Amino acid sequence: MTPFGITAPGRILFGRGEATKAPGLIGVFGARGVVVHGANPARAAWLVEALGPGVITLPCLGEPTLADLEAALTATRAHRPDWVCALGGGAALDLGKALAALIPAPDGPMEHLEVVGKGLPLKADPLPFIAIPTTAGTGAEVTKNAVIGLPDLGRKVSLRDDRMVARLAIVDPALTDGCPKAVTLASGLDAVTQVIEPYVSVKATPYTDALARPAIGSGMQALMRLMQGEDQEARDRLAWVSLCGGLALANAGLGAVHGFAGVIGGMTGAAHGAICGALLGPVLQANRAVADGVARARLDEVCTLLADGLGSSAEDAPAALQAWAWAEGLPGLAKLGVREEQHGEIIAAARGASSMKGNPVVLPDTALRDILERA
Repeated sequence: MTPFGITAPGRILFGRGEATKAPGLIGVFGARGVVVHGANPARAAWLVEALGPGVITLPCLGEPTLADLEAALTATRAHRPDWVCALGGGAALDLGKALAALIPAPDGPMEHLEVVGKGLPLKADPLPFIAIPTTAGTGAEVTKNAVIGLPDLGRKVSLRDDRMVARLAIVDPALTDGCPKAVTLASGLDAVTQVIEPYVSVKATPYTDALARPAIGSGMQALMRLMQGEDQEARDRLAWVSLCGGLALANAGLGAVHGFAGVIGGMTGAAHGAICGALLGPVLQANRAVADGVARARLDEVCTLLADGLGSSAEDAPAALQAWAWAEGLPGLAKLGVREEQHGEIIAAARGASSMKGNPVVLPDTALRDILERA
């Protein structure tokens, strides 16, 4: 067996009601902190009030940009916090994680951002980071990177360091109850993608296989149930799938869906989950057309697991997945702002994306172009 390591938070709590333990557990890290929350501060009021007067709050109104991060650093460094907690969707978790990493740093973000910056390791240990997701999709509560947008350059890139993994992650599915259908669909497809891509990744391990494989069919079925109506059991399952995906991708990487998604998100500003959902079916189809051996066997297995929920054959599962997502209201890439004349630029940039290195096969440009046209 090939040796491998495991990167994961120091402690993970999962289950309904577990979020009520957050104030007591966070208080161990110190009295002064920063709570990053989503656009609605009322959703974080219970936590902020319980943590006391040493806490300042910071809203995250969308997927964070470099300008957002720099402004947040200015606002929070002066507070001299002991810790950073993020309560919200993937965007809030990314901003909180980046703040925890950079508040103690003697330099700015560009020293550490990949691709557009120097990509250097952090020079100081991050502050303790506590992650409490309110959507089921990104798995950002257990990953070691924070995605930051640079709209002027049309890119999204990562700030990445093993020390950025949360000290504490609390995944309480009750916090996702009542999530709007469109958000549930996009984030849920991201969750499903993030158990599929690590499973077929060239960097897969027995640890990531154990997390990812059982979650593929379960995640698809839970998401389909939630498109029919609110269901706590399905919320619980999808939250578990999201957590499994975050742990799997942190240790086995991703693939072409995310290789494309970072580029497209930076160029268009479209929501990450929607982009991943649009790409998943076409990427599966393209990978199966090229793969052989173990890679083809794993892709066939994924398609069989998806087909069980979709009511299709394994051969037709990628197309059936795409048709189902469209029928539920997921927009295609054109509606998300991707123009055909941008395809060449997207392909060139995606080839250099870190996620593309995990794809089970090397896809030729013709296949990459076909993916963009189909999505």
